[in-house]
Amino acid sequence: MSWFGKILRGNPEEERPTLAEQEEDLEDVDALMEMAFNAAASGDYALATGVWRPLAEQGQPRAQSNLGACYAEGLGVKRDLEEATRWFLAASKAGDPVGQRHLATLYFKGEGGVEQDDAAAADLYRQAAEQGDAAAQDMLSWMLLEGQGVELDAGEARRWALAAAEQEVASSMTRLGLMAHNAIGMERDPDESARWWYEAARRGDADGQAMLGAALHLGAGVEQDDRAALVWLLRAEAGGSALAASFLGSVRAALEPEDEAAAAAAARRPIATETEA
Repeated sequence: MSWFGKILRGNPEEERPTLAEQEEDLEDVDALMEMAFNAAASGDYALATGVWRPLAEQGQPRAQSNLGACYAEGLGVKRDLEEATRWFLAASKAGDPVGQRHLATLYFKGEGGVEQDDAAAADLYRQAAEQGDAAAQDMLSWMLLEGQGVELDAGEARRWALAAAEQEVASSMTRLGLMAHNAIGMERDPDESARWWYEAARRGDADGQAMLGAALHLGAGVEQDDRAALVWLLRAEAGGSALAASFLGSVRAALEPEDEAAAAAAARRPIATETEA
């Protein structure tokens, strides 16, 4: 049994490990983390938290982040935001980007026993973003664009949105489209706007779907096509985007009843089978 395995089984007084035992311990941690991830993916959070807890208590940063997330969401444990904060703080101090991002969110919302602090949130998002955390890159981009907690910087906002978009974050793709459309940090480029909105739309981002629908209706950066526009606007509306309402009336008015019915049917189909836009 490895030294780490003995620790997990309640034998903290064992002799310190040799180098070979330490290497074996690292393999054990990887295996245990994979076990917990698989358990969580299958919905067995009781097992996942049971594995993450001893790892977290022994100082494994990602296990601390994951255990904190379970407390934040009430997954496998009773929801407890202050306990979540405790684990996120430990993970963040150890430099774990997931822990930094989760802790940033608590500061942003003023939850979990910490006071609302946009500047602290932005700093933590930046630390996580610089380590490649896509969700943190997306949020930092938004804060830089809004000037919330940081000085407004459109160029930096675009840089982080591009980094997140490269990691398939659809909301950053929508933001890039809006920046190109509104000439924020760059010259206005309708073609680029439409391209980013399409990429966001087909990944399910409701605001991206609404903006793609608007572009198709207006012929901005894409060929004008009201039937395709209605498909995306209906998907956006179903996804909760408030942006769709401004265009639905005029798009419907431009279509014949049979085209409107066909668009409605297409909007209900999975996006993977979409060919309208």
